[in-house]
Amino acid sequence: MKPKTITEKTNLHPRNLDRLGYNFEQLIEKSPELQHFVSINEHNIETIDFSNPDAVKSLNKALLLSHYDIQNWDIPKNYLCPPIPGRADYIHYIADLLASSNNGIIPEGETVQGLDIGVGANCIYPIIGNSAYGWSFVGTDIDLQAIENCSAIIEENPKLIEAISLQQQTESRFIFKNIITPEDKFTFTICNPPFHASQDEATKSTLRKINNLQSNIGVSRTTKPVLNFGGQNAELFCEGGELGFVTQMIYESAKYPLQCLWFTTLVSKKENLSSLYKTLNKVSAVEIKTIDMAQGQKTSRILAWTFLSSAQQKAWKF
Repeated sequence: MKPKTITEKTNLHPRNLDRLGYNFEQLIEKSPELQHFVSINEHNIETIDFSNPDAVKSLNKALLLSHYDIQNWDIPKNYLCPPIPGRADYIHYIADLLASSNNGIIPEGETVQGLDIGVGANCIYPIIGNSAYGWSFVGTDIDLQAIENCSAIIEENPKLIEAISLQQQTESRFIFKNIITPEDKFTFTICNPPFHASQDEATKSTLRKINNLQSNIGVSRTTKPVLNFGGQNAELFCEGGELGFVTQMIYESAKYPLQCLWFTTLVSKKENLSSLYKTLNKVSAVEIKTIDMAQGQKTSRILAWTFLSSAQQKAWKF
């Protein structure tokens, strides 16, 4: 029996290239190694085991090659392997946000510069932002190995060399300090912050995620995190967790009010929003937006703020 076609994923952004589901036939044609991980589930739909990090990495390689013409993408063991559709959605919602400050027109080209806080080893946001809209990026991370791996990805893909620059944040307690210089102007910042407050909390969350994924395919529960699935410490947890990290980001952003059009970050925990709104009001943010966004099995949201008036936004040179 021929496998069914996946129905449209209406929770994804209308411009998301995976909104109609994964076309495994086309993906395997581009990246034959993916074939080893594709199977047909009980609903007669082609899929992979999303609890298997090798399968997820193989799918990512195929998607990046097929959608974004990215060659030889790879990440080291034990680093986060991000779901491409969710990352692409963040980029597309940023594009809509910028359009709201630009007479409804999405600004494109290298003069639109994004600052990716915590670029990780995967370089996903800059890759998608550059491919979809021609934007340029600065990617920062406290982890030197992550920066070095992003550098290797860029070198393997010459079209990225002029579009993406990298900078290590040498003081882990800071986010924008040491990164934004007096001469810099960023169109937006983007961030997928560490969600947890401790290693133990992060490990328990990873186990829940893996067991939920495996239960969908009838695999028995596990008590150990899967290598290459959990991520590095800095990717997963920090003192104060998500709330502490984003609060610090907001306070630091107020020191650069005219140097960035829109500051943004993902906020995974809805209960953190009320405290973050209070902090934004305390630092006199002029405009605050919350954009709901589906991230796979869960709902996340983008928190965006600016210190620029409507007139200043319209005068911004894209």
